[in-house]
Amino acid sequence: MSPARDDRAREDGGTSSDVDGPDAGLAESTDSVDTVTDTTAAHARDDEHWLREYAREHVPHLLVIALFAVYPPIYGLLLRTPLSAEANAFLPGTTFLIAMLFLGLFAMSFDFISGYTGYLSFGHAAFYGVGAYFIVLVANGDVPGIPAGTPFVITMIVGGLLAFGLALAIGAVSFRLSGVYFAMITLGFAQVAYELVRNWNYVAVNPQDGPTLSGPTPEIGIPYVDSVSIALGRLAGDSFENVLGLGIDISATLTSYYAIGAVVLLSYFAMQRLIHSPFGRVMIAIRENEERAAAIGYNVFWYKMVAFGFSAFFAAIAGALFAAFSRGASPDETFYFLVTADALIVTIVGGIGTLAGPFFGTAFYEWLEDILSSEQGGLAPYLRGILPDGVLTADIAGITIADLINTVVDGRAPLFLGIVFVLFVLFVPNGLLGSVRDRLGNTVGKYVGGRLERYRR
Repeated sequence: MSPARDDRAREDGGTSSDVDGPDAGLAESTDSVDTVTDTTAAHARDDEHWLREYAREHVPHLLVIALFAVYPPIYGLLLRTPLSAEANAFLPGTTFLIAMLFLGLFAMSFDFISGYTGYLSFGHAAFYGVGAYFIVLVANGDVPGIPAGTPFVITMIVGGLLAFGLALAIGAVSFRLSGVYFAMITLGFAQVAYELVRNWNYVAVNPQDGPTLSGPTPEIGIPYVDSVSIALGRLAGDSFENVLGLGIDISATLTSYYAIGAVVLLSYFAMQRLIHSPFGRVMIAIRENEERAAAIGYNVFWYKMVAFGFSAFFAAIAGALFAAFSRGASPDETFYFLVTADALIVTIVGGIGTLAGPFFGTAFYEWLEDILSSEQGGLAPYLRGILPDGVLTADIAGITIADLINTVVDGRAPLFLGIVFVLFVLFVPNGLLGSVRDRLGNTVGKYVGGRLERYRR
């Protein structure tokens, strides 16, 4: 080895035996393998750490999913115990839970655009109605080019895409405005759609009542694979008897609950993924300071347009699920502006700008409506059943206790919900989930994940 090469080897921190001789190539190869091995191990540790952190942050999601999964069986068991009267009065039935899923998904789609960009869409019911009507019209064979036997899942997605396109058309005009002007112009578009469908003989024989589904029973599952598809509906839906030989029967209503819940769950995680993506970060930037977001180079107009389209897509999915389970749709249940008002109320109660908050607000709303309803037990029938006749007929200032129950409690859910809404606006402006986040100083998932990591150590 020449002196020059030897000097260069020493300058590089090596020796002559490191760079020359018969084992030089083997040493370099071994070093390369070690480097690759270390790098691979580092990536594996990073992946393992990411997966562990992701799992920890989703523990609250898993708990909520487990709660909704086991609630119907537990509710059914309670109805067979001495506590059946209390369970019937104070716990929501499965039918109310299904309504909670429809409205919950619709409210989350409303929050997706209103809570994360700051643009209140008062006409969001138009997209809900598009999804509902499109499902029924396709099933009845009234949409040219789409056969009546088209699988429900495909029709639902196409209806969502149709709502996406409608949102782009409305947004092209509406996003020229902001604030209350944007809210009112979207409301105007929705009212135009409402008046159109309730006076259009093409959609139904009596358009004011809306169309009813007379085609095949909608099924959720893999299109064209009947063995993994579940029919929806109280009467026409699938039911299962003696599941796995355990003597457990699953009614059509309960089957629909789980099938619809799966679609709502997938839709929620899809929206959450969008919000936590770079696209979602721009949405939040627009909400916080639109001028600054535009100044740093973002085309805020198109970001708002696409966000509006995604929110419309999931609103149409909610409408499709509603129509499939109800086997019909009506203008007042879909396109009417008060449908959007319901979404606004539960979003504020649950926490605007939290995505999951509107779902919890919907659960609270449906629970309150169930308690104050006389359809499935409720508080009023419970009080009339447990109070003795002497108490019910007691006269106080010319009003009996029975009259007081009938007047103040029975069927008064909208009254009490309005009172609760005012109280939330005054004292809990951030809603249920928003207030919890403020108290914890972080999202529930990150807080729980941090606590679990502390206990693991």
